[in-house]
Amino acid sequence: MKHLWEILVPCVRNDGRPIRTRFHRVWDRTVRAISGGLTVMPPSRGQWIDGEDHLWTERMIPVRFVASEEQADQIASMTLLYYEQLSVMYYKISSDVRFKTA
Repeated sequence: MKHLWEILVPCVRNDGRPIRTRFHRVWDRTVRAISGGLTVMPPSRGQWIDGEDHLWTERMIPVRFVASEEQADQIASMTLLYYEQLSVMYYKISSDVRFKTA
């Protein structure tokens, strides 16, 4: 069963350098290969507090895709490694996914 998912992709590396568009495009191709497609939303500002009460603020790119739970886990694991993140947030938006074709 496939669901609609969203994952938050960083705009900046851990050392503060911006992530270039061509680097994101490689990630996009990998997600397309796993799920069949994706929708990249405009960047937004995220804030969260870690386990040591440190406030983290950074720009994130919400990306939506349709995938099974196994595929979503695969995309999250790949994202964690590809962007060298400490953690990655992804979540199911809907279990009711429909396609209507002409």
